[in-house]
Amino acid sequence: MLTQQTIDSLRALRLPAMAQAYAEQMADPNAADLSFDDRLGMIVDREIMTRENKRLVRLIREAKLRLNACVEDIDYTHARGLDRSVIAGLRSCRWVEERLNAVITGPTGVGKSFIACALGNLACRSGYSTRYYRLSRLLSEMNMAKADGTYVRALQRLSKIQVLIIDDFGLADITIQDSRDLLEILDDRVATRSTIITSQLPLEHWHETLADPTVADAILDRIIHTAHRIKLAGESMRKALANAPREELSNA
Repeated sequence: MLTQQTIDSLRALRLPAMAQAYAEQMADPNAADLSFDDRLGMIVDREIMTRENKRLVRLIREAKLRLNACVEDIDYTHARGLDRSVIAGLRSCRWVEERLNAVITGPTGVGKSFIACALGNLACRSGYSTRYYRLSRLLSEMNMAKADGTYVRALQRLSKIQVLIIDDFGLADITIQDSRDLLEILDDRVATRSTIITSQLPLEHWHETLADPTVADAILDRIIHTAHRIKLAGESMRKALANAPREELSNA
């Protein structure tokens, strides 16, 4: 009876994992061989592990990553100029702690989005809130926020995200108003949050996609000077993978 009361009390205290671990111990005759400290430690560890797992699931769900990518799965064999040491340096997530950025450039299909999502996944696993956007979708959401009167709230929400991923920068020219919205977003993040940007355009051509030169200078200043740069090259990995079976057949 006392056991059930303890389980009920733990659940009432919103400690369900501890309650489950305690119930399992009471049903396990071998648990009596352990000291009180060991048993209590195991129960507490179960609660901590369960909460950490739930938080990770929530962070990954809220990140809305475009790809199910992990840094452990990054391909270094494809000839695209990817430096393994650069990724190794980013794996500690110290750059997030230091509020630095990451810029990933290269032609279509070389894995820019995969690497960005892999870094986003790593940030989630390290406990950082993360959110993925294609630039066009982000700017569209900001325009809708203006229309329904939630623009300031949307900016505040974005400013709290610890790692913001902006994918496909420069696919189309950005209007003056959209560039100002982008500047507002980035300005809130300077020295306080980290941003990952991917683009098919080399950095020296980013300025050309922004309609207002003054705003362009401000946007680039807020990103580039505090960014780790990953410059990819080579043929599309999608094309290489698509051609692989045919090449293997032809070589057979």
